[in-house]
Amino acid sequence: MRIYRKNPMMSLWLSGANSVMGKATSAARGLMTAAARQQQRAMTREAEKMAAALWPRPRKEAAPKKRRK
Repeated sequence: MRIYRKNPMMSLWLSGANSVMGKATSAARGLMTAAARQQQRAMTREAEKMAAALWPRPRKEAAPKKRRK
């Protein structure tokens, strides 16, 4: 059975590659989260508009009659 030594150059290269990929995926995750929130807000606004369209609008109250002196 052979015991292999660690390759320091390979270790450094993989550490750097993992660091870069971690930053790239966290940035992509942030963009996806922002897009999901934006879409959710748009859907909520649209649902509110639809609900308001179905709800009857209040009638304008008649102004109180002016009193004559």
